[in-house]
Amino acid sequence: MDWLDALILGIVQGLSEYLPISSSGHLEIMRSLLGMDLEGAEALEMIVALHVATVLSTIVVLWREFVPLCTSFFTFRRDENTVYVLKILVSCIPIAIIGLCFKDTIDNFFGGSLSTVGICLLITALLLAFAYYFRGRKGHGADSAATILPKEHPITYRDAFIIGCAQALATLPGLSRSGSTIATGLLLGDRRADIAQFSFFMVIIPILGQALLDCVHILDGTSAANAIGLLPLLVGFIAAFVVGCFACKWMINLVKRGKLVWFAVYCAIVGLLCIFC
Repeated sequence: MDWLDALILGIVQGLSEYLPISSSGHLEIMRSLLGMDLEGAEALEMIVALHVATVLSTIVVLWREFVPLCTSFFTFRRDENTVYVLKILVSCIPIAIIGLCFKDTIDNFFGGSLSTVGICLLITALLLAFAYYFRGRKGHGADSAATILPKEHPITYRDAFIIGCAQALATLPGLSRSGSTIATGLLLGDRRADIAQFSFFMVIIPILGQALLDCVHILDGTSAANAIGLLPLLVGFIAAFVVGCFACKWMINLVKRGKLVWFAVYCAIVGLLCIFC
């Protein structure tokens, strides 16, 4: 991989991590279009490096919210910030189980046929469209189907766990993590002003946990950095970080305004192209 390929992957990762279009799916598509020969552990190492970059962009963009959460939790304060962190930890339980028990199975979906990506993108499109129909449209209170759903409320522990289940399922390439978690939160009745931020915070622990495991491989001399090269990894990391900062702010505003239906259309089109082209 050269630095230009890494730059393209970084830009794609920065956008697709926050927009509900699946970062893993789009990385698979770009690898196929660019003819990259990354396989197995090497591909996963590059993907994790890009994900760490977007995690850092989340922390930078949401710095004012992030610091109080860490301060309260690590100083054992009994306040709303500590409760919020506990909800994030609850949301991480499903993906922790998936990672510990089914990691090899999930890994087999990466680097495979684009048909899998296409099918998962179609599922993402259906989920986003479903959430938009019931929750996303302004004035939905007059809709008879929407009246059976709960009114908007703060995220509960139960909601956090269910949203976490959506995140665990979104480990499949093409099934958008942000799209799945945000749409699930909207359907549960969580406040739109809260769900995007919660979705971005809840991925920090799983990504950093995976990065820590990869550091073990680096110390063992099995890291992909030896094969890919330091320059491409650095270029991809910086590109994902910079683009991710802008995409994070954009997505938070989009969720507040309920403008997710166009991403459903996009995912449907790209999904069909992956399957039939």
